[in-house]
Amino acid sequence: ASACLVSVVMRKSTIPHSVLSADRDEGADAHEEWIAIPLRVGAGHDGYRVDRFIHARITRLSRTRIQTIIERGQVRDARGPIGRPAHRVRAGEVVTVMRPAPPEPEVVLDYTVRHQDPDLMVIDKPAGLPVHPSARYHRHTLTAVMRTRLGAGHGWEMAHRLDRETSGVMVFGRRGGSGSVLKRSFQHRQVHKEYLALVHGRLEGSCVVEIPLGPAQGSEIRVKMGPRSPAHGGLPAFTEVEALTHGSFRGEPITLVRARPRTGRQHQIRVHLAELGHGIVGDKLYGIEESWFLDVVENGRPMAELGETLGLWRHALHAARADEDRG
Repeated sequence: ASACLVSVVMRKSTIPHSVLSADRDEGADAHEEWIAIPLRVGAGHDGYRVDRFIHARITRLSRTRIQTIIERGQVRDARGPIGRPAHRVRAGEVVTVMRPAPPEPEVVLDYTVRHQDPDLMVIDKPAGLPVHPSARYHRHTLTAVMRTRLGAGHGWEMAHRLDRETSGVMVFGRRGGSGSVLKRSFQHRQVHKEYLALVHGRLEGSCVVEIPLGPAQGSEIRVKMGPRSPAHGGLPAFTEVEALTHGSFRGEPITLVRARPRTGRQHQIRVHLAELGHGIVGDKLYGIEESWFLDVVENGRPMAELGETLGLWRHALHAARADEDRG
């Protein structure tokens, strides 16, 4: 059995590259739903041809591809469609690129209310449901489900977020009232959060993991985080980890742990547990070779195949509690 160790990892600093999904190459008339991508023209692009401007902002699109979507009427400004690639853009205006909405993965379009009063709502978010729109999700999001269920002007404002595959407690306040207070409480770490996770290996005891975090060095995945020294932009990150009980998964040992993040860095619990050598079961970003994840993003490999490889369709992380610090 391995012990729970505290470590600080420092590596040479590099700048990660963004990973963007490829556009669908289908005609405009084949789709009924569209996604608007607004691009504000800065002073440095004043007077650019619109095709050159879009290429400068969305480099993955070739000039030929951009000219095609302009000719199809998929590029607009405040006056309407821009019909010519040679059209000149001006600083301060917004050029909007319309792209076909791709099919979205199926998710549980629901949530359970655990508590509600005039100023506070606590819900249980299901795993797989993203909170906000992204490259793959536009209508299948918690914000869209809440608009459908409560109405567009429901007035509830989320105080914090959860990753798409993370299930559990989310807290909301009233917009213009308790929402701002709750947001500040989360930002100032006045709310103590507690998570449960299943991790690989047999973890014993408890400890505080102290590993500064920042964008993962040498990674091509924009959202991936990793150890980074303070000298190269790493931010302090502390997680209390406690082993609760042990079991097995696919014939290998696993441990149920309680994790209490004392800071709020992106993917903090997932990275810290992975750095301990006890990554979360089912974690597609920190539990497998990066090339496998890139194969999904860049080459269209089905995400479900990663779940089959890992033995679980989601990462096994659950937000169990959120308690106000009354000290």
